[in-house]
Amino acid sequence: MKAVLFDLDGTLIDTAADFIRIIQQMCRDEQRPVVDAETIRTQVSEGARAMVKLVYPELEVTDPIFLAHRQRFLDLYGGNIVVDTDLFLGMYPLLEALEAKQIPWGIVTNKPRGLSESLLAELNLTQRCAVLVCPEDVTHTKPDPEPMYLAAQQLGIDAENIIYVGDHPRDIDAGRNASMYTILAAYGYLPVESRDDLDAWQADSIIYTIPELHQLLKQKITVLSENQGMMN
Repeated sequence: MKAVLFDLDGTLIDTAADFIRIIQQMCRDEQRPVVDAETIRTQVSEGARAMVKLVYPELEVTDPIFLAHRQRFLDLYGGNIVVDTDLFLGMYPLLEALEAKQIPWGIVTNKPRGLSESLLAELNLTQRCAVLVCPEDVTHTKPDPEPMYLAAQQLGIDAENIIYVGDHPRDIDAGRNASMYTILAAYGYLPVESRDDLDAWQADSIIYTIPELHQLLKQKITVLSENQGMMN
């Protein structure tokens, strides 16, 4: 394997705390029942629409009132995107280990580009991230393989030589559809309806902690290094 790609929210970066802060504040501002933190956490990967739906379940997503609330949520989030957000514990040394082996890493996400770029900039990851593919870059988003192929093209590496790590069924489907080696990050924001049978996701590997992920990637990188040594 010659590169590693990550999903963003719930896989590489733990953004849930900021989503929880904003959604619960919106509930209080509107004098609505405060949504519990775990419910919010399971919906983070579903995007802004799902977040706002937690506060206003009675509104249709096409309702102008709902759209106004969605914009308010985006404004609140975009203006304070890294208050309690950071990489998952143990992810910094993992990225450093990849970089030390000159293994490029990047991100394929369904998060809008503006928010993704702001997040990476705030965490000083912009220059370290070899490729960033967002919904605006493609016609079809995950689970379609198009964003995976685009990331592979921009890296100059065949898709089958890339690992993709994600915490949602669409991540694994997209990776599999592109013939990538897929890793299910079971420490992430797993959808409630899919978490009882992780084998059904058909990922190549399932890991439950960052140290497990680090060890698995180390094995893959070691195999690459050994093969390169034989060829040299």
